[in-house]
Parts: sequence; structure tokens; C-alpha cells
Amino acid sequence: MKTKLLVLTLILSTFISFSQKEISREWTSFAQTITITTDQKIKFRVTASAKTIGENTDSWSGLWARVDTKNGENGFFDNMGDRPILSKDWNSYTIEGEIDENAKALVFGGLCSGNGEFYYDNFVVETEKPDGSFEKLDIKNASFETRLNDKGILGWISGISQDNPVKIKEFTFKNTSDTTDGKNAIVIVGEGVVKDKSDLIGPIDGYSPQIGTLITMLDNLSIRIEKQMSSLDVRELDHIMDKEANSIGALIMHLIATEVYYQNLTFDEMEYDEEDTKLLDIAMALGEDARNSINGKEASYYFNLWKKVRAKTKENFKARDDAWLAEVYPGSSINNHFSWFHVMEHQSSHLGQMLLLRKRIPPAPEPLTLPKLNKN
Repeated sequence: MKTKLLVLTLILSTFISFSQKEISREWTSFAQTITITTDQKIKFRVTASAKTIGENTDSWSGLWARVDTKNGENGFFDNMGDRPILSKDWNSYTIEGEIDENAKALVFGGLCSGNGEFYYDNFVVETEKPDGSFEKLDIKNASFETRLNDKGILGWISGISQDNPVKIKEFTFKNTSDTTDGKNAIVIVGEGVVKDKSDLIGPIDGYSPQIGTLITMLDNLSIRIEKQMSSLDVRELDHIMDKEANSIGALIMHLIATEVYYQNLTFDEMEYDEEDTKLLDIAMALGEDARNSINGKEASYYFNLWKKVRAKTKENFKARDDAWLAEVYPGSSINNHFSWFHVMEHQSSHLGQMLLLRKRIPPAPEPLTLPKLNKN
């Protein structure tokens, strides 16, 4: 019988930190990571107690687990999106999955969405033994008995990745004595969460039917890009994979510049700040000038500028109708609808490129630790 090799390393020295960059989103999560390898397929399960006291039907919570792989391909993933936790009473919930020889880490934790209170306690992670029984792994602060403090929650990070912790401003982590195990649990309080309706494609108030539908498509794609890229820091946004590549920051600026170009082509001339205009001109061409000039900007710079540009797009669309969309440019076979379709599909094309580039960003270098001087 083949001997099973299971190697586990628990990452313990992390906290949910409250000094991280803060972003806005309708959901939040927390996680712990175990580096894990095996020479054959084995089962695992993640169990925890949880409850949801939501303010409306859009509020829900869940456990989640992800297997990260050695070759970067998608591994097991489950966030209970098909069976959300909605009960106001404590119950035990379990995620079951498999780890194989391609696995390098198991990431697990909780997540919640919407306004309300979301409770978690008593996490247990188990892996299958050769005889088919399950062995409980030693995880850090499983029942949150080490209380939350100004450094966060011992053993856990906020977000879904050890390399990219993030804090969501609509959610606050708190201690609670309402528990199922021990004296302490955690509750995440969601306040001021606005439901994202960007997946609803179709006519909207204030616009002719086809223009309204076009706007929802434009917004869907730019919002997806913001969700994927807004948590990146300046180093990550400026990273250039090779000498021919563009940075993610430059590509976002390129999409903004493309929208401004078609504003000028199909509407009246738009006016923007001198610094923004200079970068937009460079971003339109990309290449060496963009690699040298578009850097040092926080994600908020790009996305705030894009929102300003999109607001002007929407304002101009209000003065036009579906007949205008169908108008063909003199001496060509291109109409206004094609121009703005191109803006939309351009966003889609570069989103895929940015997702690839994000996967190629190297980890941040470890901080330099200087030896202590011997005062003697």
C-alpha cells in the first residue's frame, strides 16, 4: 500500500490588521493559511459555528475554503454561495473537499455580505487519515479566545490572501461573549453597505433603451476592473513583467484615455486637468513613454479619474437617443454605436491582460532587519 505523505505548516504570526489600506465593498472575509502537501489525494473538511442577523434578505454569511496549487491553476474552492448561512441561531457548518499532489496550501475562513451582524466561532480543520478517519489539525486561535485588540485577531488575516490583506470600510470586527465554545467569539458588523447592481444589464431610467443598456455594460466592466485591481498597492500597480509589457496602472490609464478619445470623437471636446490630460495622451499610445511616465500613483487616483470621465460620458448620453447611436460617420461604415461598443470590449480585453499581469507580480520583499549594535 502506498504510504501517504502529509506535510503541514501553519502560518501563525499574522493578525487581522486595522492599519491596512481601506477599500469599499459589499462583502468582507477573513482567513488563515496552512501550507500543505501530500503525495496522493486526501479529503479535508473545515467546520465552524456561525449565525447571521441580517438587516434584509441580501445579507448572508458563509464559511469558505480554497486550495492553492503549485502550478497556479484553480484548485478546490467553496464559499457556500449556493447554501448561504441565513439563520439567526448558532449552527455548525462544514465545507468538504480534496487535496492532491498539486496542492501547496489550504486557505480557510469566513465571509459575509450586506448589512447586519455575522457571528463566527470554533473553527476546526481536519484531514483524512489512511484508515478513513479524520485527524484534527492544530490551527491558531480557532475559537477566538485570544481577543481582538488594536493589532487585530491573532492568527487570522482580513481578505482572501496572505500576501494581500485588505480592510473593507463598511465592516467592523468586534469581540462578543455570545459564543458556542469558550468565552469569546467574533462578530462582524456590516453598516452602510450598498448592494452592487452592476450585473443587471438593460435599459435604465434617464436614457433611451439602447443607450441605457450600453451604459450598464460599460459600468459592469469598469466596476469589475476596479474590484480586481483597487486593492493593489503602488508597487503592484507599477510592476512591469518584462521590457515589452505595460504595467497594470498604465493599462487602467489606457482604458480611461480610450474613453476620453471616443468622448471627443462622438461628443463635444472634453476638458480635464492638465496633469491628467498629459498622462492620458501618453497612456493612449502605451509603450516606452507609458512605462517611464505612468507610475507612483495609488489605485484611488486611477479609479477616481475614471469615475469623473464616466460621469461625463453619462451626462452626454442623456442628451442623445437610440437614433443617434445608429448614425453613421460621414464617409465611413462606422456608427456611434460601434464606437462605444469598442470602448466596452476594449475594457474586456484589457481586463484579461491585467488579470494575467497580476498573477505575475512577485511577492513584496521582506523588510530589512538590521543587527542590534552591541553597546559594550
